[in-house]
Amino acid sequence: MTTTAQRPQAHDGPIGRPLDRVDGRAKVTGAARYAAEVPLPGLTYAVLVGARVAHGRITSLDTTEAERADGVIAVLTHQNLGKIAAQPPLLPSLAGSVAPGETFFPMQGDEIHYAGQHVALVVADTYERALHASHLVRITYAEEPSVTVIDQGRDQAYEPEAIFAGFVPGRSERGDVATALDGAAVTVDRTFTFAANHHNPIETSATTAYWEGDRLTLHDATQGVTATQHTVAALLGIPHTRIRVIGHYTGGSFGAKAMVWHHPALAALAARAVGRPVRLALTREQMFFGCGHREEQEQRLVLGADAEGRLVALRHHKLSPTSPFDHWAEPSLGVAGQLYACPNYEGVYRLIRANTMTPTFMRCPGEATGLFALEAAMDELAERLGLDPLELRLRNCSDTDPASGRPWSSSGLRECLRQGADRIGWARRSAPPARDGDWLIGLGMAASAYPVYGPYNPQRARARVYADGTAVVQAAVTDIGTGVLTVMTQVAAEALGVPVERCRFEGGDTDLPNTAAAVGSSGAGMVSATVHAAASALREQLVARAVADEGSPLHGADPADVVVRDGRMALRGSPGTGEGYAELLQRQFLPDLEATGSWGPPPHDAPYASMTFGAQFAEVAVDPVLGLVRVRRLAGAFAPGRVLNAKTARSQLMGGMIWGLGQALLEATHMDPGTGRWANASLGEYLVPVNADAPDVDVDFVEVEDTVVNPLGVKGVGEVGQAGVAPAIANAIHHATGRRVRKLPLTIEDLIA
Repeated sequence: MTTTAQRPQAHDGPIGRPLDRVDGRAKVTGAARYAAEVPLPGLTYAVLVGARVAHGRITSLDTTEAERADGVIAVLTHQNLGKIAAQPPLLPSLAGSVAPGETFFPMQGDEIHYAGQHVALVVADTYERALHASHLVRITYAEEPSVTVIDQGRDQAYEPEAIFAGFVPGRSERGDVATALDGAAVTVDRTFTFAANHHNPIETSATTAYWEGDRLTLHDATQGVTATQHTVAALLGIPHTRIRVIGHYTGGSFGAKAMVWHHPALAALAARAVGRPVRLALTREQMFFGCGHREEQEQRLVLGADAEGRLVALRHHKLSPTSPFDHWAEPSLGVAGQLYACPNYEGVYRLIRANTMTPTFMRCPGEATGLFALEAAMDELAERLGLDPLELRLRNCSDTDPASGRPWSSSGLRECLRQGADRIGWARRSAPPARDGDWLIGLGMAASAYPVYGPYNPQRARARVYADGTAVVQAAVTDIGTGVLTVMTQVAAEALGVPVERCRFEGGDTDLPNTAAAVGSSGAGMVSATVHAAASALREQLVARAVADEGSPLHGADPADVVVRDGRMALRGSPGTGEGYAELLQRQFLPDLEATGSWGPPPHDAPYASMTFGAQFAEVAVDPVLGLVRVRRLAGAFAPGRVLNAKTARSQLMGGMIWGLGQALLEATHMDPGTGRWANASLGEYLVPVNADAPDVDVDFVEVEDTVVNPLGVKGVGEVGQAGVAPAIANAIHHATGRRVRKLPLTIEDLIA
C-alpha cells in the first residue's frame, strides 16, 4: 500500500512538520508499559464470568469447586461483592467527569439483562489458575423471553425525548417536509440496513488496581484517565482525590475505551477484597460483551429535489435496539441533516428496548452510518436527474449550517470535492463503465463531514523550563495511538521557542493537570489549545524576567520586541542582543520556572457553526460472476484546519479510510436471536481488512484557516477519514455493476443473488 499527501503550507516552526513519533522507540522495543503490563509485588489475576442467557434470573450459584481450585484467592458474586455507592448518570466522556458506559452495574442482584453480563469474578495467583477456576463456577438460570434484534422488537419501538446520553434530541425538524416532498420534482425514498459492529482494538480492555490504605491506584486502558477517576469514585463512594489513574499508553480504542465500563471498579473492589494488587484483563470474546458496540440499525431516508437538483426536503428516520436501561443510539442523523443546503428537514430516532448492553461510541459515531444512507441516496438522486454525482453535490453545498442558520467557521467542502475528483481521475468516469479483463471497473464518491466538538469544562496544562534549558509540558491526556505525545511536543516547543529535541510532553496521569478524554476528534484541538496556553504563559514569564533583570542584555526592552528561537531570547531587530533561558535561570539561581495555562471552549451559542469537511473517492474492480470486490484506489481530500503534524494527520486519515473499507465490505457482528449471544465473537470470525485488502490510499489536505474553533485553528482528523468511505465504495460498485446495495457490509451474496 502506498500513500501520498500534499504537505500543508511551509512553516518554519515545529508545528506542521512531519516528525517521527517521539514514543516510537518505546513502543517497538517493549519499553512502553500498558495497563496489563505493570509489574507489582504480590500481583493477583482476575477473570470474569459472563451470563450464558440473555434474560432471566440466577436461580443457583455454586462457587465451592472454584474456591477449592489451586491458587484461587477469592470468588466474588452478587452474594459477597457488596453494594456500590451509587450508579452515576450516563454522561459522555468528553465532559471529563463521570462517564459510565451504562446506567447499570453488574453483580448487584440476580437479574440478567443480557448475555455476557458479568456475574462472577475469580481471583487467583496466576492468570491460568483464575481462568481455569472461572469454568468451575456453577450457575443455573430461570430464563425469560428476550429481544435482541430489530425484527423481534419492531412493534415495541418508541420515540425517546433524547439519545446519546441526553445530548441529542430524539426528534429534530425545520420547515415543512411533507409539503416540500409533495411539491418536489424528483424524490428518492430508500431504506438502509446496518449490521452491528465491534471495535476490536489490539489491546483488550484492562485495569490493574491496588490500594495503599484508603488510596486507590488504577492503571487503566482508557481514552481518559480523568473519566475513569471520577466514575470509579462515584461508584465506590470515595472522593476522587483518593484515586490516581495512570494510562500512559492505550493500545487502540476507537470508542470502546471512551466510556468507563464495569471492569475498573470491579478490579478496585476485588483488590480491596483480597488485600493485594489485582489485574483484570478482558478476553477477546469478552470485548464483544463488555465494552459496548455500534448497534444494529435500520434507516429510512427520503430526498426531494427541484428539477435543477437542489434539495428541498430531507426526511431521515432511524430504528435501532438499545439496552433495557439507557436511551442510547449513535447520532446518525445529525451531520446527514447539515451537510447540504436543505430548508425542510425531519430527523427522528426510534428505539427498541432489547437484551443487549448499552451501545456506545464507535469510530465516526453516527456519521459512518448516516452518511452512508445520505450519500447513497444522493447518487440515486443524481441518476434520476441525469446529473453527474459530483455536480449534484456542488450544487447543494452551503456556506451556512442548515440546522442553525449560522455560517460555518470554515468549510472547504467545495475544494475537497474538486481536489478529490482530480486525484481519483473523476473525468475518466464513463458509462458504461470500463473493464479490465473480466473485472468491471467503477468509480464512486461521497462527501465527508464530522462535527467539531469541544470539552464542556476548562482544560489545563503545566509547562516548566529547567536551568539546563530543557522543558517539559504536562497534561493528563492519554496516548491512544494517535501520536498525541509527538504532536503536543511540537506545540509546546513552538510556543516556548525551544528545539523539539529539548522539549518533552508527559500525559496519561490524573496527578497531572486535568484534560478531558480525547474523543470525537476533539483531542488535537482541545489539548493543543491548553498546551499552547501554558507554554505561552511560561515564555512570557521568562521574557518578563529577562527585561526586568539588570544583568540581562534584554534589560529595559519592550517584551513585545523580544522573540524566542532555539531557547534564546533576542531583540526582533537585533538578533545578536539576547540570552538563553538557561543563562537567565542560572544567573537568577532558579532551578526551574513553571506556568500553568487553561483553555475553555467557545460558548455553545457562538454566532457560527463548526464542521470538518472532506470528500471520498473510490475505484473498485468487481468480478460479476464470483461477486468479488477489490478496492483498487481510495482518494480523500480533507479540510481539517491547521495540521499539527503532517505525518500523524495523514496516518489518522489513512487509517480511517481503511476502516471505511472494512465497514463497507467486511465488518459485521451477527446476533443469534435464539440465544441472545454474538455468534462471531472472535477475530477469526469478525472480519477486518488486512494488508492484502488495502489499496493505494491518496490523502490530500485542503488548507482552510479557522480563527474561532481554538487558538491554533485545529479541527481534528480522527473521525472524518472514515466518514464517506463506505458510500463511495458502494456507489463505485453500482457504477461498475448497475446493482445498488443498501446494506452494510456489502457481501458476495449481494452481488450475485
